[in-house]
Amino acid sequence: MGLYLNPGYAGFEEIRRDIYVDKTGLISFMNSLIGKPKPLVSFSRPRRFGKSYDANMICAYYDKSCDSRFLFEDLKISKDDSFEKHLNKYNVITFDVTGFIADSKDNDTDIVLNIKNTLFEELRGVFPGCIADEEKNLGKALYAVVSNGNEKFVFVIDEWDALFREYKDDKQLQEDYILFLRSLFKNKDTTSRTIAAAYMTGILPIKKYGTESALTDFKEYSMTRPGRLAEYIGFTEDEVKRLCDEYQMEFGDMQSWYDGYSFNRIEHVYSPNSVMNALQEEEIANYWTQTETFESLRKYIEINMDGLKDAILLMLGGQRVQIDVSTFQNDITSFRNKDDVLTLLIHLGYLAYDQKKKEVYIPNQEVTEAFQSSIKGGNWKNVEQAISNAERLLDATLRRESDSVAQALEAVHEECSSVLTYNDESSLACAIYIAYYTARNYYKVIRELPTGKGFADYAFVPGRDTDKPAMIIELKYDKNADTAIRQIHENRYAGDLKGYFGNLLLVGINYDKDAKGTNAKRHSCVIEMV
Repeated sequence: MGLYLNPGYAGFEEIRRDIYVDKTGLISFMNSLIGKPKPLVSFSRPRRFGKSYDANMICAYYDKSCDSRFLFEDLKISKDDSFEKHLNKYNVITFDVTGFIADSKDNDTDIVLNIKNTLFEELRGVFPGCIADEEKNLGKALYAVVSNGNEKFVFVIDEWDALFREYKDDKQLQEDYILFLRSLFKNKDTTSRTIAAAYMTGILPIKKYGTESALTDFKEYSMTRPGRLAEYIGFTEDEVKRLCDEYQMEFGDMQSWYDGYSFNRIEHVYSPNSVMNALQEEEIANYWTQTETFESLRKYIEINMDGLKDAILLMLGGQRVQIDVSTFQNDITSFRNKDDVLTLLIHLGYLAYDQKKKEVYIPNQEVTEAFQSSIKGGNWKNVEQAISNAERLLDATLRRESDSVAQALEAVHEECSSVLTYNDESSLACAIYIAYYTARNYYKVIRELPTGKGFADYAFVPGRDTDKPAMIIELKYDKNADTAIRQIHENRYAGDLKGYFGNLLLVGINYDKDAKGTNAKRHSCVIEMV
């Protein structure tokens, strides 16, 4: 048992002592690949999404130097036909690239050479006499170990892409690193005979050169194409519901704060780190800031590319944006257009991606607050001002001060028009959402709520800890605010909120693009209590 070679089960045992969600179906998937031509998997996800947990789990299961049965016998994998066949049957080599980066910075050593030398040292110590002293190729060294009657190897590489993120401009180092990985996993003479399986995880998918992956033998799964591994990206809705029942937390709060990631196979995926922190602290809060700084997001949303600011503003306004993720080169420097920047933000977890509609959006309240904090002090002064006034607008709405609300919306709409087309209907909807930005501290805001005979533009459903009234907001374009109120009544939009009758506000808002004159009111508002 060593630090990198056959490390045992201690890491996973520690995880099992804490709040735990059974993700051993990932092991079943890995087992299904063993013995096939390309049992190599790359599974990328953002920070806070359980990458290291899975790496520890996989190591504990395959490691031949220990007996980890007791950690798995009550989990899903124990019911799988492959459980006994592969349990503790392989030599495991595992390493976290960030550790080698830190060590190389401290000691001024070559990172790739340091990885190779460290692994050689442990291999020679555990398998004396198997590897020739002059051997410099790690793949051939592994082959020599297996040829001497030892079990095949399972590789588990955590934060595989850290080098591309930390040394984003050092092309030579990146090339040396890729060549090292290729020598391990692409040697036709030795790889299939020595490696039973490999699992790499990180934030970014494997770097592309042109349109081709740098490591073509790997099966790739990511935030834009999770495929069969979608349920292992984070916590599913059923898993979160079970945790809420067990720890007596309100599921609705979890949903609005940490849900929002959606894939073809799984519609609701939650941020695991945030859910676990909420359970441990017994408090719904923004736990994103514990692992990220606001500047890390700001530097990307302020990149000067045509259409990027428009897209960000629309998403801040609760809307979705069309995107082409295919041109992204899987690094943090090769941005050809706004879609490449937005695709990076998907992989970083700041945005969610709808595979079917090819749309991108801000997933939940927690990430929304990260965006809100990131625009402060940047080049988003107009939006920052609108958000800072949002609390006063909400108070004016609750006091049913129609004229004040109309004036405030006028100002916000003008601020948004500095980026978006002023007369476009989506600009009005975006302005409304931003104008009521802080309302999400008290409400669950639902866009196009299906109710009655159609869809209400916005429904504001109060949280259980607020005494504020429910609200329905209906928008009209070149008509009048009374028409908006009438539509709410005629189409019975308030039907699904009937429990709030007597404490329900109906807000009709109209924008008249042809209003002229100094005193002309382009925005009008009518508010009723029912």
